[in-house]
Amino acid sequence: MLRFLPNLITGLRILLIPPFLWLLLQGSYGGALALFLLAAASDGVDGLLARRYGWRSRLGAVLDPLADKLLMLCAYLALGWLAALPWWLVGLVLLRDGLIVAGTLAYYRLFGICEMAPLPVSKLNTLLQIVLVLAVLGALWQGEVSPPPLRWLTYLVAATTLASGAGYVWIWSRRALAGGREQ
Repeated sequence: MLRFLPNLITGLRILLIPPFLWLLLQGSYGGALALFLLAAASDGVDGLLARRYGWRSRLGAVLDPLADKLLMLCAYLALGWLAALPWWLVGLVLLRDGLIVAGTLAYYRLFGICEMAPLPVSKLNTLLQIVLVLAVLGALWQGEVSPPPLRWLTYLVAATTLASGAGYVWIWSRRALAGGREQ
């Protein structure tokens, strides 16, 4: 029964998204920050349990990245709505994720199952996206609008988002041109 624990934690992370959004949009930035921290920590815990004890499942392989994308998508859209993040960055993050999802679906349709492996720059991008959300939520909670370090972090997130998206396009385009064979 414990082998389902990572999926249960992932499901709970998805359930945290509506109250996180509600708190954020109501201006309760401390509460939103706490829920975002809890959701981010739960991602680490479910992954650790799945790897450490071999509690991996096909459902978890789909549900975990879906939960991550939903949380980040909602956080970036809400922070863009509140003008706490620039819309050009929100659009860039959404474009990259949309491109990855569309590319994966197209590849699956053409060649069948594809083995997804996150690129190192993509892992860095995800970490920086999370750090940026935490920093912006912390700044909002403290009553700050946009301290200079957040500007640099915003540009760093933009750069890694572009690099990550380009990396996926390059790799999956090469695989598609090779007829779906790994290179």
